[in-house]
Amino acid sequence: MEIKVLGKGCPKCQRLEELAREAASEVGVEATFTKVKDMDVIMAYGVVMTPALVIDEVLKCSGRLPQKSEIAAWLQAE
Repeated sequence: MEIKVLGKGCPKCQRLEELAREAASEVGVEATFTKVKDMDVIMAYGVVMTPALVIDEVLKCSGRLPQKSEIAAWLQAE
């Protein structure tokens, strides 16, 4: 599974990556994590506000920090 955190590296972007890593660990999902900072790439996903989370090339959320339980549910649904 591939998880991408989209954003310029602000504290919220860093926190989103932490939450995603914790959620993946808790549900036992092996994933590769990628930070995407290139605005052209971020905009190609249709993201207007960061941070954003992409799981297996599907945009799951943008412009907010989801709860860890939300991320875990997305990971288990994949």
